[in-house]
Amino acid sequence: MAASTQNQSAASGGKGGMNPKEEKESWRDCIYNPRTGEFMGRTGKSWGLILLFYFVFYVFLAGMFSLTIWVLLLTLDENVPKYQDRVPHPGLVVRPLAAEISFSRSDATSYSGYVQQMHTLLQRYNDSLQEGNELCLVGELTEQEEEPLKRVCQFKRSVLRHCSGLRDDSFGFSSGRPCVILKMNRIIGLRPGGDPYINCTAKRDAPVQMVYYPSDARMDKMFFPYYGKKAHPDYVQPLVAVQLLLNRNHFNAEQTIECKVQGSNLRNNDERDKYLGRVTFRVRMSE
Repeated sequence: MAASTQNQSAASGGKGGMNPKEEKESWRDCIYNPRTGEFMGRTGKSWGLILLFYFVFYVFLAGMFSLTIWVLLLTLDENVPKYQDRVPHPGLVVRPLAAEISFSRSDATSYSGYVQQMHTLLQRYNDSLQEGNELCLVGELTEQEEEPLKRVCQFKRSVLRHCSGLRDDSFGFSSGRPCVILKMNRIIGLRPGGDPYINCTAKRDAPVQMVYYPSDARMDKMFFPYYGKKAHPDYVQPLVAVQLLLNRNHFNAEQTIECKVQGSNLRNNDERDKYLGRVTFRVRMSE
């Protein structure tokens, strides 16, 4: 019994007394074993095979992905989005783009930003550019389904008269009779029924007189349909300018104006989207 105990102790002591140098060499073997030539537990051949497998695997995945994208692109029309059901009716946009147009008619810096926005918008409507476009039939849709590059109907800036920025480069702000410009959002293939026009009303008891340019405030159907940016690159939307004839009674009083597209089948009364076929903005003028 005593001899057996001594043998176990000797064996235990032998393991516990392992040479530190040998233990260090054993740890290195986990990275590179010079006796077997293995690196990280694999030989060069094994590493080559596994890298080849992953190379082929990822090349296959990339090929499958490219094939599915190619097939998907075959189903798309480069001019018309595949799904347009979320925006069947256009919104109405006002320029200057501001929820509240606040200015002093005696301080040009208070409205210079608004004026710059309108000049920028109307650059594409300059008469010299528009004279190169088509004279389309008033009141008729301009159908061009078979033409690869669509014609553009003329809309000259000068049609907006006092709100064109040509006669008065301040758009009426300096005289306290500011202009705003309205346009509809573009929707590919939109063909409005009826005779769409803009109608604006003041939401306060104090009446605000307004003048429209063109005088009938129409957004003529000859500017529809729109065929998309690629097929219709030079397309310009019809505009309606509204001049607010403010006076001293309106100083420092906020005027809320609502404008709607009327006379057509375009929606303008959806309570879930207050910009669908209409837009509301506020004007405050000081001396």
